[in-house]
Amino acid sequence: MLRLSIVVVPLALAATGCSGTEPTPADARHPAGSVLRVPQDFRSVQQAVDTAREGETVLIGPGVYRESVRVTKPRVVLRGTDRNKVVFDGGVRLANGITVTGAGSVVENLTVHGYLANGVLFTGVTDERLQQRGAGGSAYDPLDTTRFPPVRGFRATRVTAYNNGLYGIYAFDARDGVIEDSYASGHADSGIYVGQCKPCSTVVRGNTVERNAVGIELTNASDSLSVLGNRVVRNRVGVTVNSNDLEALAPQHGAVIAGNVVADNNAADTPEQADGGFGIGIGIGGGTANRVQRNLVRGNRAAGVVVTDPPGHPASGNRVEGNRATGNGIDLVLASVDPGNCFAGNRPDTQSPDGLEGRAGCGTRGRGTLPTGRTVSVQPPPGVPFSQVPAPPAQPSMPDPSAPGTPAPRPPRGRDPAADPRPPARGALPRPRGARGRGGSR
Repeated sequence: MLRLSIVVVPLALAATGCSGTEPTPADARHPAGSVLRVPQDFRSVQQAVDTAREGETVLIGPGVYRESVRVTKPRVVLRGTDRNKVVFDGGVRLANGITVTGAGSVVENLTVHGYLANGVLFTGVTDERLQQRGAGGSAYDPLDTTRFPPVRGFRATRVTAYNNGLYGIYAFDARDGVIEDSYASGHADSGIYVGQCKPCSTVVRGNTVERNAVGIELTNASDSLSVLGNRVVRNRVGVTVNSNDLEALAPQHGAVIAGNVVADNNAADTPEQADGGFGIGIGIGGGTANRVQRNLVRGNRAAGVVVTDPPGHPASGNRVEGNRATGNGIDLVLASVDPGNCFAGNRPDTQSPDGLEGRAGCGTRGRGTLPTGRTVSVQPPPGVPFSQVPAPPAQPSMPDPSAPGTPAPRPPRGRDPAADPRPPARGALPRPRGARGRGGSR
């Protein structure tokens, strides 16, 4: 559905050789214990990260850190002592804020903003030359996933990412991850992005994404991928699930999107989106075998939930069930020619084509070809530069940042992710300030 270019800051190549009996300079500087403190022990975060050993925590004190940090070692925990007072600031001149290629590493309890590309990036791309050209999207041929296997294990917890040029929290060529309890706003592409992974084995849960071009985006991201209990409001587009040929591993397959609030995604004070999408709650563009269940989808001017076929990637096998879809331009839209997509138990006010739930119900046989459904036509308003979106309010910090750090475990398996969380209660989402009429924007 979206054609997004991706820029990645060059990463320093990790030194992986075994050391001899002579101590390295990093060993000589290493403080006692397993916690490395900035600025008490080290003047810069990068110096502390370079010195840290596997399983250790870099604990960052309040301050503004005008640097790009690269975490190449495995199982390092990068943590702020105060989410709102530990601030990485790219000054709208540095490319990436925090880039993680070390398996099992964690970024938590801090703020990152003002970078030209990404706030926090988790990736298996380690070739510096490819990184200089871009680690995904239209800047290069689809990545060789054999040569660059995904980073295994990552976690972002209580991260505030705002006003970065592309993505807030970005997992590309990464798997076995968790993105949770975080906040993203003011991004020119998407607040949270999961791309090019199969299986992803990743959970995106309990986040708030608002005032981005796109709230949450999944592109060529397949299998064991769950988007649960997020608040996706006042973006241009809420959630997109895409297949395209700009990245490897198409078509996208097998995500669960459940228990989210996806509402009022018509905000004008947001960066413009390259493909001009606006007023859409949840859009599946060429995705396959996804489950969209028990979400509150409300007040999106063009469409609540729409299933479409981009060139070369027909959407198929998608199930849209048990959602509260109301007050959208058209609540449910099926614009795919594949007969395998189904809608059931959503109780929409409007649907396109007419009688959609009866004619394309889950379990319906022999329904034949349906006419192509259409969204309400909405003219996208001019956007604002990403750097000019207002900064967010303070976000909840960790209750005890001095607790021992925990490297990223693999997400739990063996149960249906759609079983949790429960759908939001009716009326749980307050009306945004300045809203007028149905689907009003902020």
